[in-house]
Amino acid sequence: MKSKVVFYNSIAPLIYQVTTIICGFILPRLILSHFGTAVNGLVNSITQFLGMITFLELGVGAVVQSSLYKPLADNDIIGISKVITSADRFFRKLGYILALYVIVMFFLYPLLVKQSFGFIFTSSLIIVISVRLFAQYFFGMVNRILLIADQKAYIQYITLTIAIIINTMACYILIALDCSVQFVYGMTSLIFFLQPVLIHFYVRKKYPLNRNIHYDKEPIKQKWNGIAQHVASVVLNSTGIIVLTIFDKLENVSIYSVYYLVVLGVLNLYISLTQGIETLMGNLLAKEKIKELRNVFGFFEWMVHNTSVFLFGCTACLIVPFVMIYTHGITDVDYRQTEFALLFVFAYFFRAIRLPYNIMILIAGHYKQTQHNYIIATIINIVLTVVGVKLFGLRGAVLGTMIAMIYQLFYMVNYNAKNLLKIDGKRFLKYLLSDMLVIIISLVISSFIAIQCDGILEWVKLAIINVLIWLIVIIILNMLFFKKYIYRIFDKIMSAINSRRIK
Repeated sequence: MKSKVVFYNSIAPLIYQVTTIICGFILPRLILSHFGTAVNGLVNSITQFLGMITFLELGVGAVVQSSLYKPLADNDIIGISKVITSADRFFRKLGYILALYVIVMFFLYPLLVKQSFGFIFTSSLIIVISVRLFAQYFFGMVNRILLIADQKAYIQYITLTIAIIINTMACYILIALDCSVQFVYGMTSLIFFLQPVLIHFYVRKKYPLNRNIHYDKEPIKQKWNGIAQHVASVVLNSTGIIVLTIFDKLENVSIYSVYYLVVLGVLNLYISLTQGIETLMGNLLAKEKIKELRNVFGFFEWMVHNTSVFLFGCTACLIVPFVMIYTHGITDVDYRQTEFALLFVFAYFFRAIRLPYNIMILIAGHYKQTQHNYIIATIINIVLTVVGVKLFGLRGAVLGTMIAMIYQLFYMVNYNAKNLLKIDGKRFLKYLLSDMLVIIISLVISSFIAIQCDGILEWVKLAIINVLIWLIVIIILNMLFFKKYIYRIFDKIMSAINSRRIK
């Protein structure tokens, strides 16, 4: 049963992310071709500024999730009810603050872009885009956290996948009918408003919770100690676009957002593969099965390094040709930004390989103990991004992100080795050495490939060649450094084949 739940929680996010990536490329391309680069930059800028309201979530979401593992493992309905009631009250207050924030943005944000767009055009776009966030905080956030903590995240992802498909079809039709950008994003907000409402009714039906339960003692321990982690995450996702909006031009915001779309899609696809393992690790920790947790973490750590190298390595080789095909026919700005693209990809590579160590900190609830690390990373990110944009323009927009991620990676590895699983941190250096060797060897080999990508078929050919190169190099180096994990995977495959033959 446990393996089946892990499978559901891995495959559903994977399908969701694949759908998000495919549909996520369709809509921006339609916006770019129909409304232009400046409008696309404006939409992405507004989205990031509205996303800054998540600063006020203050990391409570992650703390709520870690607080739910124990009562869910014990089937303690009263304990679950107390946590959910406390969280629900918090996120409703945040929804009211969001309303005030949108009002302020309504009047002030148009002043930032007044040279490109009129007040009515910009402010009306702010209103329609903000509706989706209201639904998240009033109906969706607490229910989403509960489903993830209870290893039922697949329900959330199935409904989101359906919503994304419906939204893409609706937007395609509206743009074909020459509707305004406000009407298009108004439809998007309506569709994504309905999704958390449906989840709300599902949770009400399946969980016999008392959402008005009285409690004398705050049920969410360390409720305010996730602030640093959360702020660092928000800054990481938003700094580039916000700094470019303030210190540069909307055209560069559009370029950044197109590359960000690719890199974020790869990152989310990669994270979706770990969804089931994260909840499993949280459940094992709650039940104090430390030996089993160490085994799961060890294999997970190895998988993360190899998956990250493969996905982001291939992305580094393929992202610029893909963007050029994706933006073909759009001539108001040059989207060929090779140096920026490579910096962007490897900044998020370092973000990706820190995942297992970050997960251990979160599920262990070590928020207060590690908050200084997130504060330092946030300062690095903001300062170096502003300086980078001032000195290097678009390329400098990812400088702060890369250095902040490298700092956090080494901190988290060291903290995990000393304070959580007590695993020798030296093996991380072995993983890092293997990662670097794979990257260097694969990039050198890939540099000899000369394929002119004038269309999607040529790009697919280039992608297949790169996938084979990176896979072969990864397998060879893993046979040299990590034989036991290769044999473990081989044994699982053979066991699955043999079990099918017996049936």
